[in-house]
Amino acid sequence: MIVKWHYPEGEELLKSQTIRTTVHVVAERIAHAAGPGHVVVDTETPERARSVVITATAEAMVKEAYHRNLTRALDAGRWAG
Repeated sequence: MIVKWHYPEGEELLKSQTIRTTVHVVAERIAHAAGPGHVVVDTETPERARSVVITATAEAMVKEAYHRNLTRALDAGRWAG
């Protein structure tokens, strides 16, 4: 998802604690749905806070390669409602 801001406060908002927490929670739901061996890594770019889910074990990497566990878990990050 790409969000474009047309005002200077946009970068501050995208790096705020509220956004960090929200993005982390979504990533945690995806990692949990993907199964064991998937972890969340939080980072911050100059423009925004971000969280990524990575395959941290060889077993998780193999499952992603053959069964796409992480790819199929992306729906767990969608908002219900």
